[in-house]
Amino acid sequence: MKMLAYLAHGLAAALLLTSGPVAARPAPPAANVATPALWRVQDADTTLYLFGTVHVMKPDVDWFRGGVKAAFDGSDELVLEIIEPDDPNVMGGVMMAKALANDGVALSDRLTPEAREKYRAAMAANGLPVPAFDRMNPWMAGMALAVAPLAKMGYQADLGAEKILRSAAVKAGKRVEALETVEQQIDFFATLPMEQQVAFLNATVDGLPEMETEFAALLRHWQAGDPKKLGKSMNESLEATPELAQVLLIGRNANWAHWIKARMATPGTIFVAVGAGHLAGKGSVQDQLKTLGIKARRIKE
Repeated sequence: MKMLAYLAHGLAAALLLTSGPVAARPAPPAANVATPALWRVQDADTTLYLFGTVHVMKPDVDWFRGGVKAAFDGSDELVLEIIEPDDPNVMGGVMMAKALANDGVALSDRLTPEAREKYRAAMAANGLPVPAFDRMNPWMAGMALAVAPLAKMGYQADLGAEKILRSAAVKAGKRVEALETVEQQIDFFATLPMEQQVAFLNATVDGLPEMETEFAALLRHWQAGDPKKLGKSMNESLEATPELAQVLLIGRNANWAHWIKARMATPGTIFVAVGAGHLAGKGSVQDQLKTLGIKARRIKE
């Protein structure tokens, strides 16, 4: 479940690690220059760039440069997955309203004895209170565990690509829009059948020991602009968990492809930034565009 875990980490980071726009930062050392992938969709009077993002980052990665920066600077509008509220309490209130279980069953009681033991150990290791989460649905605990270790690994939410892009857009006076609402992204998890919520939580717990190694590898593929390697992990995840893949990935990619097709009817230059996992592997946004007769061309650095 490498890539679906990556998608879940991305959504969880976007929803749980919010702090609004961030100030511009000096470029990190040139030795850590990254060249993430970029695509272009174009017709006679409209140009749309597709850029895959990472929601958390380490401070030594210099990615906002070169072709990506030039495409962003030349765009009139930035489109993100969501626009995070500047006040994190707004996000927290929406999440808690959906996270609380209304059937009276404690989260721990939904797990097998073996899974319960592993879950409680993971919560303790990451400083998360089991009694408080026992009142919640499994998806919320899974999201919390997906992001809790990131800070210890050196990843920072305010260095995430979306935050950097949004801050730059605001500073430049560009229009900023979103493909989805905060409520929609929360509902991708909150409306999962209970069986899938438990499976997501268990998979998150099981993946914690390898999280640092696998997340670092995925980020290396992103920094190197290698969507094929991202896609290889993606394909393994799709085969293992088709239901979750449909909710977190395929269905959203199809919706975004239709949005892009409709947006191409309006002249202008648009920079669309979505999680890198959506632009790799079968069922990607580019694949969905192809079924609509639209070609997304890779821009080489």
